[in-house]
Amino acid sequence: MPNGLGFIRLAGFAGALGVAAVAAGAARAQSDYPSRPVKVVVGFNAAGPADIVARVVGGKTGEILGQQFVIENKSGAAGMIAADMVVRSAPDGYTLLNAPMSYAVNETLSKTIKAEIGKDLVAVAPQAQSVNVLVVHPSLGVKTVAELVALVKKRPGEIFYGTSGRGSSSHLNSELFNIAAEIKTGPVHYRGGADSVRDLLQGEIKMLFATIAPVRQLITDGKLIALATTGLARDAAFPDLPTIAESGYPGFDFRFWLGITAPAKTPQAVIRKLTEANEKALSDPHVLKSLENLGFTPMKGTTEEFDKFYRQERDKWATVVRTTGMDKE
Repeated sequence: MPNGLGFIRLAGFAGALGVAAVAAGAARAQSDYPSRPVKVVVGFNAAGPADIVARVVGGKTGEILGQQFVIENKSGAAGMIAADMVVRSAPDGYTLLNAPMSYAVNETLSKTIKAEIGKDLVAVAPQAQSVNVLVVHPSLGVKTVAELVALVKKRPGEIFYGTSGRGSSSHLNSELFNIAAEIKTGPVHYRGGADSVRDLLQGEIKMLFATIAPVRQLITDGKLIALATTGLARDAAFPDLPTIAESGYPGFDFRFWLGITAPAKTPQAVIRKLTEANEKALSDPHVLKSLENLGFTPMKGTTEEFDKFYRQERDKWATVVRTTGMDKE
């Protein structure tokens, strides 16, 4: 029987072996990743932009990695129910969060459930982006951004815009425009984008910052009037339509974007695999065509670039939220 000192040495050696075994197991798990299906949680209803992009890009990413990417919709609280679910999951790369721009906004806007990048979540990779198009009802009688702004200033408090919900991209875009143009138009919140487009067609509301796909044909048919798109460069869908930046508001830039995030402490080796597969997926012709049909363009970047962009967007929208008092509503 070993003496006390020898026993301590043996115990220490056994403990070291245990730690080494755990480390080796973790390393093998990371190198074998993914060895089972990966769940991507979407905080919004099926068939919406976030859901469709997650399925299109996730499907191809799963093919590349050799495992199915399963989409799970957990709608509610502007996506924060889904975020809370992912934050509480194991940081092993098997539960990911489809993260549209609303998550960066909710870090300031939400009074209850919060999920912070760098603390609760880590950036993995960007996926897609889309600009909005400013459309108005023909009865408004305006054809340019300048004419709209002049009309609103003549009729303060009389012209209302539609949104797909408080804190939605259409809501934020409209308030960013109010700030830039120094005007005041009021929000009418709907349960989704389809409802706001319906009421715009009926003249119940007069203007809307809409995603391109649902209104493209309505613009072509003359049922809605398009005034401008919201990116820094003209959009391929409407190459003859000016941007808001070109219409007298230099630097105006609104893009609805989506990416993938994971629980904090997810291993870097796993994140790298996901990032590399995501970038390959965004180069696939079928994925590119599917995104184009939705009015999206691919948004590529490293984990570090996406993290930086996410934080910039968070700070930008925090200013808008506080300036407009949206956080007091």
